[in-house]
Amino acid sequence: MNDRTKSDGTPDPSEPGARGDLMEAVTQAFVSHRNLLFTVAYEMLGSAADAEDVLQETWLRWVRVDPDIVRDQRAYLVRIATRQALTHLRTLGRRKESYVGPWLPEPLLTAPDVAEDVELADSVSMAMLLVLETLAPTERAVFVLREVFDLGYDEIAEAVDKSPAAVRQIAHRARTHVAARRPRGVASPAETRRTVEAFQRAVETGDLQRLLDILAPDVVLLTDGGGVVQAALAPVVGSDRVAQVLGRIAAAMSLQPTRVNGDPALLVRLDGEIDTVLAMRIDGGRVTGLYAVRNPEKLSHLRRETALRR
Repeated sequence: MNDRTKSDGTPDPSEPGARGDLMEAVTQAFVSHRNLLFTVAYEMLGSAADAEDVLQETWLRWVRVDPDIVRDQRAYLVRIATRQALTHLRTLGRRKESYVGPWLPEPLLTAPDVAEDVELADSVSMAMLLVLETLAPTERAVFVLREVFDLGYDEIAEAVDKSPAAVRQIAHRARTHVAARRPRGVASPAETRRTVEAFQRAVETGDLQRLLDILAPDVVLLTDGGGVVQAALAPVVGSDRVAQVLGRIAAAMSLQPTRVNGDPALLVRLDGEIDTVLAMRIDGGRVTGLYAVRNPEKLSHLRRETALRR
């Protein structure tokens, strides 16, 4: 035993060298789980900016934890992040109450590997995040941790300050709620590609009939301008009305296919700058849902891909 170790052989944090080694280990643990923690927070909040705040708060609490008491670093960090996200979720709920027009999740430019993980892509899709918006905060946390990240009931109970029995009941209630509202099916990659290409051509050429052929009769368009830029203040429902709205964007804007939140999307540019993100939900070869995010405050995460992990 040297003069920098305690009697049990672990580094003595009072020694400068040991403190450095300890901080390096703590930092490495956080960095290795960072993408997971961001994904947990984002799925709970639908806001990348708030998820980044949760990460910062999680880090500040993590560095004050004695690593000797942590049996499972992943579970412990998820617990911290979940508690911080729950606090943000309640604050975010109050902000949404005064939001102008429909509120949509903050879109993320995602890598192809997100789409390949079907469960992850489904859980971060715009459609699913809007379904999660209909859950109470604790229900949302329990659903995300159990159904997406497969945490045990005991671990979730610690994260949400409930008993394991209560968590089981909440999980069952949340699953039932989500199942009744979740998107219908998942289109094949080939079907998705054909539909997106046809949709883009129809919008670019202003071909109203082609648009009507691609849009489902009951298609819904949600536009989020946040009161900052022009946007419809209520859902636009029906293929005729949606086609008319889409027909107005062809003349002055360019369209770039991409993937947002694991789903096909178009970046709509005006004078080279991103003006709108148009995410799509496709079912049976037709577009059944369109999510147009125009609020400039929600477009900052589209200049680079965001790594999401389970």
